[in-house]
Amino acid sequence: MSTFSSSITERPIGLTAPSGIDRAAHHRMDEAWLAVAWSHPTTRVFVVSGGQVLVDDTADGGTEIVMTPAFEAPVTETHRYFLGTDEEGVSYFALQKDSLPGRMDQQARPAGLREAGTLLSARDAGLMAHAVALENWQRLHRFCSRCGERTVIAAAGHIRRCQACGAEHYPRTDPAVIMLVTDEKDRALLGRQVHWPEGRFSTLAGFVEPGESIEQSVAREVFEEVGITVGEVEYVASQPWPFPSSLMLGFMARAVDSAIEVDGEEIEEARWFSREELTAAFESGEVLPPFGISIAARLVELWYGQPLPPRPGNF
Repeated sequence: MSTFSSSITERPIGLTAPSGIDRAAHHRMDEAWLAVAWSHPTTRVFVVSGGQVLVDDTADGGTEIVMTPAFEAPVTETHRYFLGTDEEGVSYFALQKDSLPGRMDQQARPAGLREAGTLLSARDAGLMAHAVALENWQRLHRFCSRCGERTVIAAAGHIRRCQACGAEHYPRTDPAVIMLVTDEKDRALLGRQVHWPEGRFSTLAGFVEPGESIEQSVAREVFEEVGITVGEVEYVASQPWPFPSSLMLGFMARAVDSAIEVDGEEIEEARWFSREELTAAFESGEVLPPFGISIAARLVELWYGQPLPPRPGNF
């Protein structure tokens, strides 16, 4: 195991900690089992809409998804997704609706993963990531890509089936690479995308192209975005990123040259930072750390050697 992948467990990446949920995929096609699970008094259900769920603060200072027993769930005009079971045999479902239900009896609030991901328990964060990814895929893939006819939901939300041509369509997960590049002076390269505000810097990232290895993708993206050639590439860890449907594959990469030439299309500014320079930039507010939920923050921390400072509105 690499020193990077072993040390990253000291400060886990958001959405990757073990959730304690068994997805129990073998039950997704078993309608009889699903019906029994849905009617069981211990089953818990929550609504997902537009990438958000209702969350509430707990008495001990935590945050949790607002869940109800199945018999209290709003089942009319909804799609039902089976998310799995926990170690105590409790089943979890998500219901996709056009809007979140009103909760006048408590101080629940709508939240997306960027806001709630670092506040929720590993169980709730895992359930939410699963539900948000399914909801987005379902909304965008209602028609068959083979014949154009409308598809129907199957496998408890994990398949869309075309009744016209028989094609089955499965949720998409697009691989993307995200990398912290360092040079021979052990400086870190951080960039600012063209649509980001001043001061927001992060690691470079991009999608894996067809017929390309992930190592080739790292090298291509770095060269395209900042004109730097990389040599050694080391895998660190991965992170599900349902914004809307990616799997982020994290790497450390070593540059063989250091002359920056930004592409101006994706990256507007890129800079090399020593640890001392980055510390000073954080303290002055010149540079804002990456968002805490992202694997980018953990990659920078591996090089930086300590947790990054909080940023205003960090989530």
